[in-house]
Amino acid sequence: MEWARILEALLFAATEPMEPARLASILREGPEGGQGWPEVKEQDIRDELAQLSERLAPRGLVLREVAGGFRIGTAPDLAGWVAKLKGVTKPPRLTPPALETMAVIAYRQPISRAEIEAVRGVDCSGTLATLEERGIIRISGRSEAPGRPILYSTTPLFLEHFGLRDLEELPNSEELRRVKLPAPADPAGPQQEELIHETVESAPQS
Repeated sequence: MEWARILEALLFAATEPMEPARLASILREGPEGGQGWPEVKEQDIRDELAQLSERLAPRGLVLREVAGGFRIGTAPDLAGWVAKLKGVTKPPRLTPPALETMAVIAYRQPISRAEIEAVRGVDCSGTLATLEERGIIRISGRSEAPGRPILYSTTPLFLEHFGLRDLEELPNSEELRRVKLPAPADPAGPQQEELIHETVESAPQS
């Protein structure tokens, strides 16, 4: 197809996973002052993506379906070679407490800090700040519970980081979502929750 090369270029240049519907829309519109392909449909994009994945298989690149979209990345078995490039640094690994907190949020989102701490049994303010600064979780609203505490949810970057297409791919997600949350003994008040958010926003960006 004439637009297959353009599709590859879009995926290569994109800084985030691209949804097939969005790719189809771009191809239909065409470049500024240029001609697009008005007949291109979302299914056409999906069919071409399947072929692209096969073409890339023996090469150093792979097509990944993550966070509801597709993106081109380097083959996992070549990570050691890519890491030798100057200036390529890995972000610090998440600590076990951060991973545990992230898991609670992933399975029970949206969830308040008090509910997270009721599950984990420890203060999580610092861990939440780290996860939000890394872009793995976000503040997604406020609960209707007394004090209207802030609620946390995961972001598309969480899905991308762990190679998940959506939250349904979390292992045993249905079973864990049914687990009853223990009632927090000392819920955080609105002022305390606001302080947490302000601390996250004022933290230096990495």
